[in-house]
Amino acid sequence: MTSPTVAAEPVFSGGRNDVAARLDGLTKAVEASQGRIAPEVLAPAATLSDRAAERLKLSGEHTIVALAGATGSGKSSLFNSLTDLELAGVGVRRPTTSWALACAWGPDGAQGLLEWMGIPARHQVSRMSMLDHSAEDTKLDGLVLLDLPDHDSTEVSHHLEMDRLVTYADLLVWVLDPQKYADAAIHDRYIRPMASYADVTLVVLNQIDRIPFEERERALADVKRILSDEGLPDVAVIGVSATRGDGVEDLKREMASRIRAKSSAKSRLGSDIASAAQALVEAGGSSQAPGLAPADREALDTALVDGAGVPQIVDAIAASTRRRAAQHTDWPVVRWMGRFRDDPLKELGLDEDLSMSSLARVAVPEAGNVQRANAELAIRDAAEKASVGLSRPWRDAIRDVSSPPGDDIIDALDRAIHETSLGATRPAVWWRIVQAVQILLFAAMVVGVGWLALQGIAALASFDLPDLGEVSGAPVAAVVAGGSLAAGIVLAIVSRLASRVGGRRKAMRADSQLRAAIDAVTTERVIVPIQAELDAYAAYRIGVLAALG
Repeated sequence: MTSPTVAAEPVFSGGRNDVAARLDGLTKAVEASQGRIAPEVLAPAATLSDRAAERLKLSGEHTIVALAGATGSGKSSLFNSLTDLELAGVGVRRPTTSWALACAWGPDGAQGLLEWMGIPARHQVSRMSMLDHSAEDTKLDGLVLLDLPDHDSTEVSHHLEMDRLVTYADLLVWVLDPQKYADAAIHDRYIRPMASYADVTLVVLNQIDRIPFEERERALADVKRILSDEGLPDVAVIGVSATRGDGVEDLKREMASRIRAKSSAKSRLGSDIASAAQALVEAGGSSQAPGLAPADREALDTALVDGAGVPQIVDAIAASTRRRAAQHTDWPVVRWMGRFRDDPLKELGLDEDLSMSSLARVAVPEAGNVQRANAELAIRDAAEKASVGLSRPWRDAIRDVSSPPGDDIIDALDRAIHETSLGATRPAVWWRIVQAVQILLFAAMVVGVGWLALQGIAALASFDLPDLGEVSGAPVAAVVAGGSLAAGIVLAIVSRLASRVGGRRKAMRADSQLRAAIDAVTTERVIVPIQAELDAYAAYRIGVLAALG
């Protein structure tokens, strides 16, 4: 994988520049998109990242200019005219250009570029030692000029070499001839598809000497019209006769100005990067990701809490707490009668000690249950809301990580509940205290009623019992029995009220613990994977927008 170019050496007379920053953005976008955007879309951008990173490290003092054209366009003659050398065979000696020739003007550093482009040494020449008597505004120091194979050659290898080297050129010079300047072969295959490279494109109408002088301007205007229709309205069109030298100085002047500005390499790389970034945007989009809003997260949590059966457990804990409190604190007779009522926890199928195994068994519905379906629907809904506005690859990626194959969220909730210690069956201390008091009061009542019964029997059997006295005219035994009964009933009522409060508190604690356990599962299994995809998309978006400039 291509690494960012942060370690690249300073290039193009300015150290780190906007092209390098844009290349870093493209590289990061490609890295963030791996596994989301189709490989066939990412491959050209990744290849460009590698090639552009290498170009940034090579000579910034040279501009690679490629002459491209059809057989018979006079491209090789123009190459010879620009170099002032007879390097490229022309006419019957070389009717088609079958290999690339390269001529480099100083300063040093071109060798690395030529090796990078794969130009064999036997096809290279340097003008370092040759005298150049050109005017200052037409000097081509820093030029690496390529004579590319003919694009219309019948040899497949020529096409491949042409297509390969076009990607390396900083400035493309399309050489047309008067007879075939509108030929669809070059326009449909190269010029029109490369309209985004207008800033690094020149068009030469060669062999202009074959056109009558009074018709030359019309021919040049017609070429401009065709280019404008193809999306290149601002491309310079220069009329040239390579054999007679007409317009050659104008072409040199245009090339020299771009070489001096050292803008062609930057512009070409910038166009390449923008084109690759646009291809990524067409596949992966560039809109702002909404993310998962707090309300959406709350809706997801609620659905999973319901899917895990938490409300049923919490209600059962509250009801069972009240019942257990009553079993300890009610008036003993009422408590004894209460044994015949059903326990809410047993109705749910829970063990008497509220074990986690029974909780987990009851809390999580069976597969296919409506609650399970609702939970899974809530996860899909959360994924959809987190990816609203995103392109298909990123929506699919977010949906896939939120519900990976073979990962049952309900089973994960089951385990989370199983591992949660609720402490729902521990009796409160005050229950035992009240229970002891109730036993004493019941015993006092029994003693009082028993004493009154003995007094009745004694009256009938004519035997005497000790006189316990009276309280406000009522026998002490009756006061003790009645008072104990009344105190026991009041204490039972107060205890019931207190047990309701305690039951609610215990249910709230259980609810909080179970929700926390479910929240942990939701975060780990749903939220973190979704957020990871959103973070990857954010990195991709930042990178691709930087690449677009």
